[in-house]
Amino acid sequence: MNAADVHTDAVRHHDPAVRGFASDNYAGVHPEILAAIALANGGHQVAYGEDDYTAHLQDVFRRHFGEKAEAFPVFNGTGANVVALQALLPRWGAVVAAETAHINVDECGAPEKVAGIKIHTVPTPDGKLTPELIDRQAWGWDDEHRAQPLAVSLTQSTELGTLYTADEIKAICDHAHEHGMLVHVDGSRLANAAASLDRPFREFTTDAGVDILSFGGTKNGLLLGEVVVVLNPERVRNLKYLRKMSMQLASKMRFVSVQFEALLSGDLWLRNAGHANAMAKRLETAVRGIEGVTVVRPVQANAVFALLPREVSERLQKRYRFYFWDEHTGEVRWMAAFDTTEADIDAFATAIAEEMGRA
Repeated sequence: MNAADVHTDAVRHHDPAVRGFASDNYAGVHPEILAAIALANGGHQVAYGEDDYTAHLQDVFRRHFGEKAEAFPVFNGTGANVVALQALLPRWGAVVAAETAHINVDECGAPEKVAGIKIHTVPTPDGKLTPELIDRQAWGWDDEHRAQPLAVSLTQSTELGTLYTADEIKAICDHAHEHGMLVHVDGSRLANAAASLDRPFREFTTDAGVDILSFGGTKNGLLLGEVVVVLNPERVRNLKYLRKMSMQLASKMRFVSVQFEALLSGDLWLRNAGHANAMAKRLETAVRGIEGVTVVRPVQANAVFALLPREVSERLQKRYRFYFWDEHTGEVRWMAAFDTTEADIDAFATAIAEEMGRA
């Protein structure tokens, strides 16, 4: 069947001109990704990951993360984190994470309820762990009354939009490994971090000592899908069983895998992430010139955190979607995406200035 001749009974229910700044998940699918999905369509391929696209994906990920890397496509970010943490920890194990970590705040208790994993959290000023902060929870080994701290989870870029350098991650990995702990990175926005740092993925993951990674695609132009990447197969095993047990094994996996091939075989990942980062910087510059608006955190990736009067934010939300980050202080978060345009940023900044003028 020719795609041009295909009829659909679906109708468009949204206005494509509408833009939001609540999440990079609000963006649609990059045209090159849609083309890749269409390319993989047609004919029959073996299900459950035994297809040609998933086989080729291993080479794609090894080019970015090293010859030992093993890629396991999954449906979503929470699933990737749950599967990865299960692979690191026994039933009595715990993971040390920042208090703001997605696994602690935004996954509806999935690591605890689905994987049965205790999360030991520590407060951080900027969303980043350090060896010293990890030590606040890295204790109590051989104490049967305490969930054993046997892993560390970092987020890159962090939930506060900040970045770890390769040296910072290496210091954490070295420290964790000295204590017999393994290291997981939640990389839902790893591409944004690499684009901002201008460093290859491998430098601040594999070469820094990270054991397992949740690699994000949905926030960077994919329809759906993330990948659990085992970077240290000597320490991390049995992913294929954990993925299935966690309901993250796609039957038609070729359509997940081909998206990552399109994203990572060339520079699409970098174009998308670099553009989103640049739009966030443009927004930061624009709002710094508006009296009464304060950018409260460094803009290092594609997120801008700001303080402005609550009533202004509430009026502005009727024009553009975004979230309050901290209900108590009124801090808000604005996210840029791969398809955010300069015109989108300028219109949003104008709207902010207009609402501030009514304050």
